[in-house]
Amino acid sequence: MINKSPHSCNLNIWYYLPDQEWSKLSKLYESMPGWIGYKNGAAYWFGQEDDIFITASVEPSGLSFYAQLNNSDWNSWIERFKSEATKVLGFDVGEPEDGFS
Repeated sequence: MINKSPHSCNLNIWYYLPDQEWSKLSKLYESMPGWIGYKNGAAYWFGQEDDIFITASVEPSGLSFYAQLNNSDWNSWIERFKSEATKVLGFDVGEPEDGFS
């Protein structure tokens, strides 16, 4: 992974989902490539702030991701996450800006 650049997105996974759904998402987090765990309540994959990384946190705007990766690795990873989250949660997961609610 070279030529890292910043990426971000919010997904239509809202903070008020039932605990049962968050439990499913927690298992999904752990199954995604690069999982390393939680730091101060935020999920991390691959590394932390001074490295190549992906982090996720729950915000009023939805599940928020921020990453420092090259474009192709980011696109591949986030598309896989959306696809797997759609299967796990039973609704289409995507960015509200793209019409997902």
